[in-house]
Amino acid sequence: MHATIQQLAELVHGTVHGDAALLIHAARSLRDAQPGDITFIDNDKKFAQFQAGPAFAAVVPANHSHLAPSGESQGNGKTLIQVNDPLDAFIAIVRFLHGRPEPAPHGIDPRAVLHPSVRIGAEPSVHPFATIGENSAVGDRCRIHSGVSIGRDCRLGNDVVLHPNVVLYDGTVLGDRVIVHANAVLGADGFGYRFQQGKHAKVPQMGYVEIGNDVEIGACTAIDRGTFGPTRIGEGSKIDNHVQIGHNCQVGKHNILVSLVGMAGSCVTGDYVVIAGQVGIADHVTIGAGTTIGAQAGVTNDIPAGQIYLGSPARPERDTKRMLLLMEKLPDMRKDLKRIKQHVGLPAEE
Repeated sequence: MHATIQQLAELVHGTVHGDAALLIHAARSLRDAQPGDITFIDNDKKFAQFQAGPAFAAVVPANHSHLAPSGESQGNGKTLIQVNDPLDAFIAIVRFLHGRPEPAPHGIDPRAVLHPSVRIGAEPSVHPFATIGENSAVGDRCRIHSGVSIGRDCRLGNDVVLHPNVVLYDGTVLGDRVIVHANAVLGADGFGYRFQQGKHAKVPQMGYVEIGNDVEIGACTAIDRGTFGPTRIGEGSKIDNHVQIGHNCQVGKHNILVSLVGMAGSCVTGDYVVIAGQVGIADHVTIGAGTTIGAQAGVTNDIPAGQIYLGSPARPERDTKRMLLLMEKLPDMRKDLKRIKQHVGLPAEE
């Protein structure tokens, strides 16, 4: 598909600076753009790269500084579309030029296996070799891809998407518009054992997993069922690939959990918490709302709301940065200490 700059500007409610009749064939990132393409610039630092590159046009912020007083572009004759939110506008343009329409409802493939008691909503898409267990209920317009295994007594809201080989253990509850990517496992037994008579005796895991509306869960992530009640993920939270959430955890609304986060059992996070990659959180820790935890931090104690914590063990950002600065000075401090010892006649340690 192709379109003129004027058509694209009308699509995103933008203002054209340059040739409105210019024909655009594709939308690509600045790094990948070719002649005939439109790209986007979200800050002025990238403008020189755009000027030197092959792209014909760019979507730029409303406060873009590279415009002459007349409103013409200073981009070596290139054309600009000025908008309030360049990324959002560029996404709309990419969808317009390259997007594929949503597939029509697939229906229930005859190779899928559904227990007779299963209740399926309107416009279903159940693909080959998916299985749905006894007394489970699936809402309207759900897409259940090949190899998905849904256990007994599960509840899926409307517009849920389960990608290939997702596993929902018995009793799992998903809200509306939940997306779960391939090979994720929701509701497996929590890692609970007691040491009795020289053995690790399993504590029965009799709870379930409950996922709120608009949650997205990445590939190969595992969320364990609660011991007696639910492990909960609050609405709007986004969980990356390869994340482990232990039994009984209560994750707040609109959290961000980046890849390789490990959260031990019975942890609680407030709303709008951001946990960066490879963070490890010990069991029974509470993290306050609005807190950010930096990558590879080790959290062993509760963290108040609205904080930034870094390092292992995790400490407030200011304390961690001060310690890192001191560590950089340690070699010079060691040399100074050696000279002082020599000066007072003490043996200098190697």
